[in-house]
Amino acid sequence: MTEQRLREAFGKQHKAFIGFVTAGDPTFDKSVASILALDAGGADVVEVGIPFSDPVADGPVIQDADLRAFAAGITTTKVFELVEEVRRKSDVSLVLLVYLNNIFKYGYDRFFSKCKQVGIDGVIIPDLPMEERGEVLPFAHKYQCALIPLVAPTSAKRIPQIVQGTTGFVYVVSSMGVTGVRSQLDSNLEDMIAAIRNSTDAPIAVGFGIHTPEQAAKIAAIADGVIVGSAIVKIIAQNTAETSKKITEYTRKMSKAIYKINREKSL
Repeated sequence: MTEQRLREAFGKQHKAFIGFVTAGDPTFDKSVASILALDAGGADVVEVGIPFSDPVADGPVIQDADLRAFAAGITTTKVFELVEEVRRKSDVSLVLLVYLNNIFKYGYDRFFSKCKQVGIDGVIIPDLPMEERGEVLPFAHKYQCALIPLVAPTSAKRIPQIVQGTTGFVYVVSSMGVTGVRSQLDSNLEDMIAAIRNSTDAPIAVGFGIHTPEQAAKIAAIADGVIVGSAIVKIIAQNTAETSKKITEYTRKMSKAIYKINREKSL
């Protein structure tokens, strides 16, 4: 399946809701439960973060999640075991968010081979320089794993180069800075999405700062997918008996907002 499953996630009648969790937060089993709760709530794609000691793109909420996962003994190998456990119960599209050093230490060929083996559909590498993408891309292609590029407001002038050859989707960073909930999104977002559409036919998903149904609806009106991370990780951080239920309810609420926009635009 791999990349095909990711294409199908964006090929439905509605636009895609993508939820993020940190693998192993707060434990292996509870992390599996969180992913399944996202699937139960209607998530089209789940982005699974591999914890890293210096996550430059992540704000304090996800940094704290990384620390909880490390305390629980998570490793890259255990992340793959976690994905295998999810795959026994769910066929939801899964992508990994992983920093380059984790892949380098694991070995490029070994890492992407394992992605294919366990059922990972794509990989996001937030600290991968465009100039070094050529070192990673052959392995992603070899194992039919989408290498998902990030486009930030600061990289607008290089959009054609960044999105060239995209096979999964384009991850658009909605605003400057690190991950975390925001009250407002970048006013230039619509122009940036238009520029990306001029350079690729790949679906466009927007993340960083989105946490309300109203924000999700606004993004769904101009993009193909909505990515939510910190708001979900905050629910997980509460670590209560109701965590899975709360994740499912939140996902349904956000998905409903996106679906409503799609219905209105199709009438």
